[in-house]
Amino acid sequence: MEEGSTASGEPVERDGDGDGIWTEHADVDVADGVPSAAFASERDDATICYPLRGTLPLAADDELLMIRKRRGLGADLYNGPGGKVEPGETTREAAARETREETGVAVADLDKRGEFDFYFGREHVFCCHVYVACSVSGEPEETPEASPEWRAREDVPYDEMWEDDELWLPHVLDGDTIRGAFYFDADGDEMLEHDVAVGVDLDDDA
Repeated sequence: MEEGSTASGEPVERDGDGDGIWTEHADVDVADGVPSAAFASERDDATICYPLRGTLPLAADDELLMIRKRRGLGADLYNGPGGKVEPGETTREAAARETREETGVAVADLDKRGEFDFYFGREHVFCCHVYVACSVSGEPEETPEASPEWRAREDVPYDEMWEDDELWLPHVLDGDTIRGAFYFDADGDEMLEHDVAVGVDLDDDA
């Protein structure tokens, strides 16, 4: 057994015999790369993009464009626009496309600020690449996927978001870069463990 960190920061034992949530967890430090780098050619990649009214570090009364998901994974929760990367698409291209499709807003000059692995039980769900965009045009409009709204940073509704968001989004809005891995139960309802590193160098496949 080896030790990791629980959501509360307490050490726990990782199951190394193949029966626990660490089945596909490469033995890497997230300061150097995401665990899924060991099988990057086989994994699913996804994006989140936060259009900004302001610059990083984002002031308390500056705004970010958020969505309340209307269907699919994370329905009824707040998040940034995003979705899966399509074949032949870079993560930067996917982030811009998904933002346009979910909100009607066009973004440019995207800046990569984070990358995270998500596991539900023994399954690696996707590697998520997080961008912000200060070049924004158009007015948000409701779509079949999402209901968008501008929210002041001080009003970000963390209690209506994925449990991991409060661990990394403040760092992104402070202008930091961050990498991490988040381990949920098999249903994706409860975060069991996490591992994050701030101030990392991020690769961008733009």
